[in-house]
Amino acid sequence: MIRSKSALALLAATMLAGCNLAPKYVRPVGAVPATLPQDGIYPAAASDAPDVTRIGWQSFFTDDRLRRTIALGLENNRDLRVAAANVLQARAQYRVQRADLVPSTNLSGSGTYTNNIQGAAGALGGAAGGGTGAGAGTGTGTGGTGAGLGTGVGSSSQNLEFYSANVGFSAFELDLFGRVRNLNRAALEQYFATEEAQRATRISLIAEIATAWLTYASDQDQLRISQESLKSFAQSLELTRAQFRIGVASELEARQAETTYQGARNDIAVLKTRVAQDKNALDLLVGAPVQSDLLPQGLGDGNAALPLLPTGLSSDILLRRPDVLQAEHQLIAQNANIGAARAAMFPRISLTATLGTISTALSGLFAGGSFTYTGAPSVSLPLFDGGRIRGNLDAARAQQQAAVSTYEKTVQTAFREVADALAQRGTIDEQIAAQTARVEAANVALKISDARYRTGVESFLTTLDSQRTAYSAQQLLVTTRLNRESNMVELYRSLGGGLN
Repeated sequence: MIRSKSALALLAATMLAGCNLAPKYVRPVGAVPATLPQDGIYPAAASDAPDVTRIGWQSFFTDDRLRRTIALGLENNRDLRVAAANVLQARAQYRVQRADLVPSTNLSGSGTYTNNIQGAAGALGGAAGGGTGAGAGTGTGTGGTGAGLGTGVGSSSQNLEFYSANVGFSAFELDLFGRVRNLNRAALEQYFATEEAQRATRISLIAEIATAWLTYASDQDQLRISQESLKSFAQSLELTRAQFRIGVASELEARQAETTYQGARNDIAVLKTRVAQDKNALDLLVGAPVQSDLLPQGLGDGNAALPLLPTGLSSDILLRRPDVLQAEHQLIAQNANIGAARAAMFPRISLTATLGTISTALSGLFAGGSFTYTGAPSVSLPLFDGGRIRGNLDAARAQQQAAVSTYEKTVQTAFREVADALAQRGTIDEQIAAQTARVEAANVALKISDARYRTGVESFLTTLDSQRTAYSAQQLLVTTRLNRESNMVELYRSLGGGLN
């Protein structure tokens, strides 16, 4: 009968040990449509295009100078170092929390010398009970701190001496209702979330460096166009001033030629400042000065990155983004915190156990028959706490609801970023084609107007207007090319690529 009761008690304890009061985690759905936009201006998926998310940044970016600049940034950027340190901190905090799953075992030893027999007896009684004991005088007993005490007493005249050596653990919680396990799960998920935050920081850094590098290249092109146009505007200004002096041209034509010339001068000054600022921004992102051999001389026709489109347009692709995974891990952690808060309403069972040795002499500590043991289980059940436990549970539930909303908002933001990038990707080639044709038409118009002016068919005002139109068209073409390159980088980033 006794054995049957013991077996039932063991079975009940085993069943309780598997109890988990955390709510079952279910990933929120329905925050965004099932598919990414693909009608109207949005491009259709290319059947032969590889998966963008599986292409490393070293393969995606085709310019070797840009790749070397990104590699330098990944090595030196301070924000990335902070993110890496946060991962190390989260991992250490998880290890601290995980330690509660196993008993913390301590080893200690002591020797006591006294001439007070009552104190020695008090110390001996405390050792035998595994608690605290003290007699009048200097006798001491220790226990309840993770180490029990076994003692022996010997006497020489009126001097008493006793020695102890012990090992044990104190107040180890038997996690019958999953409180410790849920706290451990929450710490683990926070660690995972921090890792995903580091990955998101890394992807964003790669995209920011690439965009800053391309912007520097674009402004170099803009500066070159302004400098070349300034030469043409200077020749026109000199010509109109000479014609005005001899009465062939009007003062209006001379003043308008000067207006165009001074505008180009101003553009050059602004662009020189912008190029310097672009370099400063790139240095900050990289975390070190970028050498001149890594800097582009111009954007040209672009093609610094692979012109890829995603192969699948399901919105499930967004769930692989690091920031979305980070929000989900934080949601799971809050789910586990609810389980820990619920478990606080149930009894908390802990155990203190020790194993010690008694000897009347130091040399006999480990002799046969000198060993002792103690076991002290304890149970505590909250009766009245002024609503603290209930308040903690309500707070955990509210934090879980906030985490759900944060996760859904993160998914919605990811959907919007990808949709915006796809919208621009669907029309950017048409913009490039149109703007290229506009530049060609403006250049032809400038040649025709200049020829007609020189033959006396048109006034110089028509030529000036053609110059301004050609100048503006060339600048806008460079801007459009930058938009195309930046769009590919943003599409790559928003789809979660760029890790390898």
